[in-house]
Amino acid sequence: MVNTRHKIILVDDIQSNLDQGRNILRTFFEVYPALSAARLFEILERITPDLILLDIDMPEMNGYEAIKILKSDVRFAEIPVIFLTAKSDSESEVEGFNLGAADYVSKPFYAPMLLKRIEKELVIIKQRNDLLGIQGQLKDHMESLETLVQQKADAVMRMQNAVLSIVVDMVEFRDKFTGGHIIRTQHYLQALLDEMVKEGVYADEISDWDMFSVLSSAKLHDVGKIAVPDVILSKTAKLTKDEFEAMKSHVTASVDAIERILNKTGEDDFFHHAIRMAGTHHEKWDGSGYPIGLKGDNIPLEGRLMAIADVYDALISKRPYKEAFSHTEACRILEESAGTQFDPVLVDVFRNVERRFTLIAEEFSN
Repeated sequence: MVNTRHKIILVDDIQSNLDQGRNILRTFFEVYPALSAARLFEILERITPDLILLDIDMPEMNGYEAIKILKSDVRFAEIPVIFLTAKSDSESEVEGFNLGAADYVSKPFYAPMLLKRIEKELVIIKQRNDLLGIQGQLKDHMESLETLVQQKADAVMRMQNAVLSIVVDMVEFRDKFTGGHIIRTQHYLQALLDEMVKEGVYADEISDWDMFSVLSSAKLHDVGKIAVPDVILSKTAKLTKDEFEAMKSHVTASVDAIERILNKTGEDDFFHHAIRMAGTHHEKWDGSGYPIGLKGDNIPLEGRLMAIADVYDALISKRPYKEAFSHTEACRILEESAGTQFDPVLVDVFRNVERRFTLIAEEFSN
């Protein structure tokens, strides 16, 4: 995935398609759903999206008619349009490309393919904008860089201190059985990232990360537990199937909560990592996780890292329905799950720092 929170307008006249598409996209993008082409143009009066996903077969105004209007208006002509269609005939695709469509995506949606098509288009947009914007900007950028960096750092520090100190305390107060989990997982994450930098693992992906923001945002990975009923959080027996489904809802609740904070603050860099970590740390390498069922490196790196830290801490911690596993047993389980539940490359990183994990667990024990 690309490392910014882009705006996408999703247009489809069927509500279930809109809901499915939004659920797939909202972890990664700011999504604006529209049930008709008319609604699309209303939204365009308020925002300028980075991309439009446009259904072809719609009443009143279909996708072909809508793209003609878009391409004829100087305000919207450069916005890429990906058509959504249940059709599979080449003639329809050619017509769409002739009208200016950037790509096609078939319905019903297949989440990894939809995300990859969007990622490809956003990379093209970025490259084009970089080429168009490079001239005349360097001098102004250098003159203002120091001031902007300091302002950014001050704003981030104030925001993080205010939000995290309150929200983290609320989460741990409600979930009395996982005391210390948030601070321990943050330190586990630090150990993994230190080793990744040392060994050059996923170096291209983490080279532009602000590690302070990444580690601070880790504290919000379970913030959605605030929305889980007390009767489930405080239950002393193993959860039933329905109760477990309710517990799983903390992932989407986390994304919802962080999105609301992001919309209020506009502080994208910090909450970008927080949303990815909260929204994908229960996804699994083999695609059997939740809430989307992402597979392999389609799972954001933040989520793959937190998955290891989160599961390790759950294994070594006592719960009402189980005793704590030993560090050795927890390591065995993690290693046996490489390539199924966890990124095997990151499990190798874990092997190199597993001694730090046990020291962290001892230092921040309940």
